[in-house]
Amino acid sequence: MAEIRLIRIDFRLIHGQVITKWFGSTRATEIVIIDDALSEDAFMASIYEMSAPPGAKVSVFSTEQAVDKWNENKLGDGKLLILFKNVEQVYKAFKLGFPLSEVQIGGLGSAPGRKVVFGPITMDDRDVKQLKEISDKGVHIYLHQVPEEGKMEFEKVLEKNDFNV
Repeated sequence: MAEIRLIRIDFRLIHGQVITKWFGSTRATEIVIIDDALSEDAFMASIYEMSAPPGAKVSVFSTEQAVDKWNENKLGDGKLLILFKNVEQVYKAFKLGFPLSEVQIGGLGSAPGRKVVFGPITMDDRDVKQLKEISDKGVHIYLHQVPEEGKMEFEKVLEKNDFNV
């Protein structure tokens, strides 16, 4: 059974912070990207695979594939850093039965209708509604960009912002 070291939402997926900070600090041996669109784009998936640190295995799955592989063999034997591009993909995986005990939000980019909630992390009503449903089921959700900086609990986001949920 694989050991999940970190589940992170970051729209950039594999990038400098993930590689230099989180991959090392979690002592992960494998990066698993769970993203429906990327799982169907072999070219883009290969770019992310090439961006990984030397010796790190990278797997890209759709949400359905990830749940199937978890149910089949708990995603193998590695120490996993699991990356999602957005809240929607985490929510879908959660609804399909992917095990979540903790979710770190490290990067959600800006767009019309989104509010800045912590550093450069933004959310909209849909994100908050989905995250609240996951949180209400006992999953710890927090916002944390890099290990050496502070973090914010999701509950604080709800207290400090006026979202329609």
